[in-house]
Amino acid sequence: MNPAGSAGPIAVTTDGPVGYILLNRPEAMNAITVELGKELESALRALESQVDVIVIRGAGGNFSVGGDFHELQRLRSQGRDAMAELFTNFARACTVIAELSVPVIAAVEGYAMAGGFELMQASDIVLIHEHATIADTHSNHGMVPGGGSTQRLPRLIGRQRALAHILTGDRLTADEAVAWGLAYRTLASDDFHEAVERFAHTMAKKDRSAVESSKRLVYASLETTLADGLAIEQRTVLDHLTQTSSGAGIQAFTRREGA
Repeated sequence: MNPAGSAGPIAVTTDGPVGYILLNRPEAMNAITVELGKELESALRALESQVDVIVIRGAGGNFSVGGDFHELQRLRSQGRDAMAELFTNFARACTVIAELSVPVIAAVEGYAMAGGFELMQASDIVLIHEHATIADTHSNHGMVPGGGSTQRLPRLIGRQRALAHILTGDRLTADEAVAWGLAYRTLASDDFHEAVERFAHTMAKKDRSAVESSKRLVYASLETTLADGLAIEQRTVLDHLTQTSSGAGIQAFTRREGA
């Protein structure tokens, strides 16, 4: 991991309870390399124990345009195993997001294409700049998605929309991203970075144990039946009320109600 302003592909900073991961290849519109994927996973894992919220953003006004074609061509000349490292490193970084105990926010501006769009899909919450452009553009280059689009996108927006988008590579606006369920909120350009910071710090004030439990329950719902998921939820809420300090919050609320 590299501090902000360094030459590494990932720069990490913290601001109290919020950690920031910067995709730090602005000269290449933050295109994904073997090293970037590896350092992104490392940064996510390291920040989990240091902060309560993680924000991923891109340097130079763009989130990420996806895989670095120059690196891919070089790896392709070396064979299948060499190429696999690029996709494996990036896939691990995307997958670990759901495993972390803290929420991971993608602050998307400029272009989020191909792998950048896939990283956006893997994030817990997406805040998107009003003028951002997103798309899975693999089909436009005769390629197949390799960072999760064929698996995550149908779960996020449904089979037909996902398949049509992957096959056409049509670009989506920020408002379309919100309407499709790919982003939580559109943020104005004149207040984008400040609004992201306010959102992250507000979330960081929440009870960490409650946030972690809720996140795990939501992801568990994707892997189980409704009946089993509801049973898990009930056990979790009883455990939370029994084992944590959440009772203090309930008492404070009831005192206010009685005032």
